Amino acid sequence: MMDVVDSYRWRPPKTNYLPHNVDVDPVVEEYDVPLGKATDHENASYFQKMKLAAQEYNIVRPKGYTVSYHATSEMEKHHFGQTHPMKPWRLTLTKSLVTAYGMPFAMDNYNTRHATYEELNSFHSSDYLDYLATAAPEDQPRDLDNPDKDVKFNLGGSDCPLFHGLYDYCSMSAGTSLDAARKICNKQSDIAIAWGGGLHHAKKSEASGFCYINDIVLAILELLRLYPRVLYIDIDVHHGDGVEEAFFSTDRVMTVSFHKYQPEVFFPGTGGLHDNGPKSEHNPGAHHAINVPLNDGITDEQYEHLFTSIIGKVNTHFRPSAIALQCGADSLAGDRLGRFNLKVEGHAACVRYCKSLGIPMILFGGGGYTPRNVARAWAYETSIAIGADQNIPAEIPQHAPWRQHFVHDTLFPTLEQSMSEPRNNKNTDKRLRDIVSHVHEQLRFVQHAPSVQSMIIPPGLGPIRDEVEVRLKEEQDERDENLRRQKEAGLGVEGEL
Repeated sequence: MMDVVDSYRWRPPKTNYLPHNVDVDPVVEEYDVPLGKATDHENASYFQKMKLAAQEYNIVRPKGYTVSYHATSEMEKHHFGQTHPMKPWRLTLTKSLVTAYGMPFAMDNYNTRHATYEELNSFHSSDYLDYLATAAPEDQPRDLDNPDKDVKFNLGGSDCPLFHGLYDYCSMSAGTSLDAARKICNKQSDIAIAWGGGLHHAKKSEASGFCYINDIVLAILELLRLYPRVLYIDIDVHHGDGVEEAFFSTDRVMTVSFHKYQPEVFFPGTGGLHDNGPKSEHNPGAHHAINVPLNDGITDEQYEHLFTSIIGKVNTHFRPSAIALQCGADSLAGDRLGRFNLKVEGHAACVRYCKSLGIPMILFGGGGYTPRNVARAWAYETSIAIGADQNIPAEIPQHAPWRQHFVHDTLFPTLEQSMSEPRNNKNTDKRLRDIVSHVHEQLRFVQHAPSVQSMIIPPGLGPIRDEVEVRLKEEQDERDENLRRQKEAGLGVEGEL
């Protein structure tokens, strides 16, 4: 019998990890999970294949800027429920492609820690976090038999179930995004990747849309400690309502969301074209929420033109000093919930354009409910971040773990391969021109970006936790010897002719 996976065991409270004002009982049952673990020999063999792939595809560190990759493998082992659309295993598939192409050699790779209770509390309310941390897991949603049954903080229903290890999962997700933001703030990274984050629906005191902790808000709050203005862009098929709401009344954050809008039937039902922030001109947030409502079936060409036309103008007027880009992959063709006709190339064009602006940027994950296509998109967008998108082959490497789960052996499936038949495109060119015209009109009111002097970085979001940093440094020291050998091998460094 396999060992019990550690993330499914109850763990006693850590310092600054769980709330201090509640009694914590063991709430996560132990149970066996049939997950295999690679042997040291298998890991060494795969590492050699990664090295060969990096050399063959000329995967080297980009010149002039640094890319960092933030993740924790423990997130991947969690499960929302057998029939729930959200599958954290998509992160495993993403990692399988990123590593198979040898991309880690071109990045700084961080195994991130859990976000602490205080860090989560910088946005979320204490009563919500206390309940999230101590609510017992439930085998089936409370509203399964009774749709009208009340659920506290929207936790425990079909939308946001109380699954085993929930608080761990949330704190790990937030931890990846916060670590990415810190690396941007201290200039260790120019593009930071956190595919485990991007949960844009969570509110201050409420879970929503499979999202429990709004890691994007936490990361943006961290960025605002140093950067005067942050531009948040959302290409998930659902409206980024939680982030928009959090920064509704400030002119230091502009939110731009591209999403399907059919309020009667499609979640969350918000984000109409004329929803541009507070109605009062005296509120600093007026005109700082841009919404791009779309219909089913939009194509790569339409989406890319719309994106560049709007984001180019936003960049000119708002002059952001940092970008937070949520790359929800449920806007891809063939998604279990989405209804667009976007291919991997069209989705990734948004990342390529934002990178071309030369502004410090975090890439978040988000939605995406057909795991193989999520992994394709995020792996290809990782290659864009490191400047290797022209080098990697379209065929998925033979040594990629779980290769059979991709069904087709290409990184760029056609619409026919992604779904039985393309969706009917309901986006007319006139409608898209009207959207661009409306957004440009709104941006006329954003004539002067706010001036914020940030010469000194203020204290962090919570008390400085020296003991956490010391522990992390000790763990990093243990890995230094392997890192030294890797550098001596010249991996990820462009060779001389």
